[in-house]
Amino acid sequence: MSGGSLPQLREVDPSGVPSADVYALLVGCVVPRPIALVSSLSTSGIANLAPFSFFNAGGAHPPSLVFSPVTSGAGRDKDTLHNVRATGEYVVHIAPWGLREAMNQTSADYAPEIDEFEAAGFTKAPSVKVKPWRAAECPIAMECRLFRIVEHGEGNFRANYVIGEVVYFHIAESLLVGPGLRVDSAAIDAIGRLGGPNYTHVTRESVFGLPRPVLPGL
Repeated sequence: MSGGSLPQLREVDPSGVPSADVYALLVGCVVPRPIALVSSLSTSGIANLAPFSFFNAGGAHPPSLVFSPVTSGAGRDKDTLHNVRATGEYVVHIAPWGLREAMNQTSADYAPEIDEFEAAGFTKAPSVKVKPWRAAECPIAMECRLFRIVEHGEGNFRANYVIGEVVYFHIAESLLVGPGLRVDSAAIDAIGRLGGPNYTHVTRESVFGLPRPVLPGL
């Protein structure tokens, strides 16, 4: 293995560190993180739209996604979590570079009665199999039904893993290439979250390939 001298390491036992500092450590280490722009509806029908960077795919049979709306440092659960727990439905969007400001605007600490679609300037579009609206400007939207919410920990900065099944996809034709359902990932113009207020931008120039290695003798 190449790369010069081995790094000098700081040893950290999280059991003796304030949870806010552990959170900062995690978001600085686990990078880049894809961003789920999640729309949901309250039981009274108020639309909510918020971004989450603790997000990834889980499997394909059935297609599943997981995101974690972490309980805040003040011990408050996100409106998205309340809505999904109550209704069992939501839509996960991928917001590209051109929507970065609008996406970021939805992260403001709006009161539950505020519609973030309107506050951030997104256009509402009807979904097919779930009730929450889609953001029409996003090139990827995945309609989801809740499978399970798994809470890990307690109090401030607790994880709330929202596991859902994708029941319908909306994909911009411009992102599809070749036969089947292959997505040109570089064409998404995606952004990713780093630590603190920092983000990264996936450009075509930043993408590189690493073929899966072949074992000797095969």
